[in-house]
Amino acid sequence: MPVSLKKGQKVSLTKGNPGLKHVVVGIGWDVNAFDTGGDFDLDASAFCLNDTGRVSGSEDFVFYGNLKHPSGAIQHLGDNLTGAGDGDDEQIKIDLSQVPANITKIAFAVTIYEADARHQNFGQVSNSFVRIFNEDTGEELLRYDLGEDFSIETAAVFGELYKNGDEWKFNAIGSGYQGGLAALCAAYGVDVE
Repeated sequence: MPVSLKKGQKVSLTKGNPGLKHVVVGIGWDVNAFDTGGDFDLDASAFCLNDTGRVSGSEDFVFYGNLKHPSGAIQHLGDNLTGAGDGDDEQIKIDLSQVPANITKIAFAVTIYEADARHQNFGQVSNSFVRIFNEDTGEELLRYDLGEDFSIETAAVFGELYKNGDEWKFNAIGSGYQGGLAALCAAYGVDVE
């Protein structure tokens, strides 16, 4: 049975699952009834961070414009432009055994594409979640439902996978940001054109 997390809660992924190598981070959401009538395009991304909490280079930012980390360890499975339907809207595969040693934390974020131009924010999004499952068995290991009501934010960090000694752990973050993807990139040290 998966662990259901609350904001700020941390849990070990590998301690109770020895030999765990291939995980998939699934992220999902729904658009609530009070939307703007326009399409919502939410984008999941992964920031591969070193000990300073920043990326070493732009290749450490995995998103719809850079689907695969050079190491091959982190791979975004593609952009979902509508978020329609049940289950995961976007997925990011991770091979824990291949993550480069300098990457000690992977932050998973969701941003609203062209949020300002479309007058959209996370207050119009509901049922947001992040879950991690074992790719080899399909077993869901953990799930974090973002019950927080973000009203003006256009970006949110859902959670972080991080190395603690030989263990991989997950931290349920649930932090909203104004300024969309640009604000997150600035926070994590990604140069944007």
